[in-house]
Amino acid sequence: MSANEEQTFIAIKPDGVQRGLIGPIISRFENRGFKLVAMKLTSPARSTSRSTTLISPPSPSSRVSLPQSTNTTEDMLSGPICAMVWEGKDAVKTGRVLLGATNPLASAPGTIRGDYAIDVGRNVCHGSDSVENAKKEIALWFGASEVLKYTSAQAAWVYE
Repeated sequence: MSANEEQTFIAIKPDGVQRGLIGPIISRFENRGFKLVAMKLTSPARSTSRSTTLISPPSPSSRVSLPQSTNTTEDMLSGPICAMVWEGKDAVKTGRVLLGATNPLASAPGTIRGDYAIDVGRNVCHGSDSVENAKKEIALWFGASEVLKYTSAQAAWVYE
């Protein structure tokens, strides 16, 4: 990874997996020029799911009042999750932009949540909110040998 690149953790939540959105969401990140360096379909342990929601809560700019019926940990445990690590220039910040606001109704059309979600409790994806939290979440979900290091053939066509 070069000095101007970083990694981010993105999880397609059970509602996104069940709705068959893994392919379209992966395409959004690939089309932006990011490199997929780790991915697995998994049913997380309660402690892993809870740690992720505590490490990376909604950003202050997108904070919303969750309905009483919304239990983020339970939602994350309701089915399989597609956990991924994406790499590229400003991957955390740009990943959050691709996802859209935590509240899908406040998400712009063209964002993942803006196009695929309606309710906060079923907002399709989770994304790291800082480089520091991305490192923690990646370590929580993936072992060091599971995150690949390779040069993408398209890198020269994406970056100057």
